[in-house]
Amino acid sequence: MSEVSQNTPPTLFLIPTVLAEGTAAQVLSPQVTEVIGQLDYFFAEELRTARRFISSLRLGRVIQDLTFFELNKKTPEAETSAQLRQLPAGKDIGVLSEAGCPGVADPGAVAVRLAHQRGMRVVPLVGPSSILLALMASGLSGQSFAFHGYLPIDQVARKKALIELEREGRERRQTQIFMETPFRNNHLLATLLDACQPDTLLCIASNVTAPEEYIRTQSVQQWRKQKIDLHKQPTIFLIG
Repeated sequence: MSEVSQNTPPTLFLIPTVLAEGTAAQVLSPQVTEVIGQLDYFFAEELRTARRFISSLRLGRVIQDLTFFELNKKTPEAETSAQLRQLPAGKDIGVLSEAGCPGVADPGAVAVRLAHQRGMRVVPLVGPSSILLALMASGLSGQSFAFHGYLPIDQVARKKALIELEREGRERRQTQIFMETPFRNNHLLATLLDACQPDTLLCIASNVTAPEEYIRTQSVQQWRKQKIDLHKQPTIFLIG
């Protein structure tokens, strides 16, 4: 973000955030703090979280001097497009994820697509992704995998979806990755253990990068023999 000519298009920076509080020094590259230190405009899924995150980095930024645009799943695309158009000449903008990498299981992808349409430069910065870190640590196939986001809340529909994912994974030799709202983790796990075959491998990756990180892969049959409480613990589930 050094001095550029007027013909140089603005840049949209994809800025990862921490997955667990107090881990910035371990999981964020120096480039992340350098970029945040120079930007005045940000898209953020939750404004309060974004402001708190930037304050926690202690970069000397005055939060009141920064401009934040809310970008969540309810934000009209036309609103985000207008905000990009109204950026002052020569000003870059960042996209802050609520947790992890923006654009991956994250509404920030809308801003990225619009930026490409406007001919902006798009720069992803290095940072933690709970999805990829869980896959790396699972021992399941990293050659072929699919992320499915949130499964249906309805018990019947969720069980049907899990059976189909298990079948598809076996046929394609593909790791299936999904998640749940933390307060419903135990319900998802119970359905998963009921729906899947005993020899299906299940990885549970909870509180990734936090001091209490828990990542373990074993068969569904082995999981059925033990008790684990995932209530309100950010968790990624993988089967293969």
